[in-house]
Amino acid sequence: MQFWEGVRLAMAQIASQRLKSFFSVLGVIIGVMFLIVVVSVVEGMDRYIKDDLSSQIFGVNTVTIRRTPQVNINVDREEWRRRARRPRITEDDALAIRSALSYPAIVGVESGGGGEVSADNGRSVSNVRLLGVSTEVFEIRDWVVDRGRPFSPQEAERGAPVVVLGSQTADVLFESLDPIGRTVRVRGFPYRVIGVLEEKGTLFGQSLDNQLVAPARSPIRSLVAPRGYIDEVVVQASNPNEIRAIQAEVEGIMRVRHRLRPAEPNDFAAETADDSLSFWDRISRILFTALPGLVAISLVVGGIVIMNIMLVSVMERTREIGVRKAIGARRRDILGQVLVESATLSTLGALVGVGAGVALAGLVRSVSPLPAVVAPRWVTLGIVLGITVGILAGVYPAAQASKLDPVDALRHE
Repeated sequence: MQFWEGVRLAMAQIASQRLKSFFSVLGVIIGVMFLIVVVSVVEGMDRYIKDDLSSQIFGVNTVTIRRTPQVNINVDREEWRRRARRPRITEDDALAIRSALSYPAIVGVESGGGGEVSADNGRSVSNVRLLGVSTEVFEIRDWVVDRGRPFSPQEAERGAPVVVLGSQTADVLFESLDPIGRTVRVRGFPYRVIGVLEEKGTLFGQSLDNQLVAPARSPIRSLVAPRGYIDEVVVQASNPNEIRAIQAEVEGIMRVRHRLRPAEPNDFAAETADDSLSFWDRISRILFTALPGLVAISLVVGGIVIMNIMLVSVMERTREIGVRKAIGARRRDILGQVLVESATLSTLGALVGVGAGVALAGLVRSVSPLPAVVAPRWVTLGIVLGITVGILAGVYPAAQASKLDPVDALRHE
């Protein structure tokens, strides 16, 4: 009952002095709002990179074999030179992996480049991502053909000049017309459109739907990779638990083909999505560790302000405290009342900060390419921090109030 009485008194105090109460908890509001917004953006990026980016760029449960790693960070000039001397991945490498792999898996090849695509109606699209792939890549990348069909294994084998367009590319080239069966040109060479991919959206503001997919052996290879070479071999494990074993076996197959001695390092990269995104794991750990520390600075400032306000409040109510003690209030009653008032004030600030943070995170998500996901645990943390700051900030004022002598307090003017 004393607790709720303290809450009632705190709410009455806040209602009577709204402006002072607002500025008292401004530091808590800003600190909690900052925590919710920034951590929501980092949380959203973490989920986006590990889920969407992983599946869109690398594929699910895949091992990718490339000449160099997908992600190159902190690579010095000498290492760049060593990597430039590495042999390119070939179609024969893909055939060897497909035939020698002992685990059940899907093996596909992919090469990429960029260029302009035009239609016979005079319309064109620039900066189109040109891809030469095998039929398996549609399944590995989880590409869904919304209209038409993907190219068949027979078309892929003979290198037929057929293409599947991204939804954005198809819309720009043909607008309301049905693109199926029509002709597009890449550097003047004609390709027949047989399908349109389902819309995939954007990745950090870059469209995933401005692309053209053709068989790896079609004439597109003159634009994406020299004859006989490919950018990467993608192996998707049927059993996710076998991904590391497949990675080790693929490395062994490639080392034999490249005639590497046991002591020699790999002259290729065989990576899983987790390997490629390990840099983000390090960054996210640093951010999730450092951000609470930065927020703590703001909350400490907010706590100091609340403590000063509560000291002033105790001084203003000295006679009231004296009357309460004179009629039997114990020291712990006074201590509890001041602590409850301080915690209530700070908790309201935290709730306002959470609300503002959630709204601002939603605004960031809607007007920028940055993803933002408000996780319940961060909302809970913000409220808990508000309560904790209020209790800690109220300890000293509460102790001072509880120590007042009732006689001296009643004489206070």
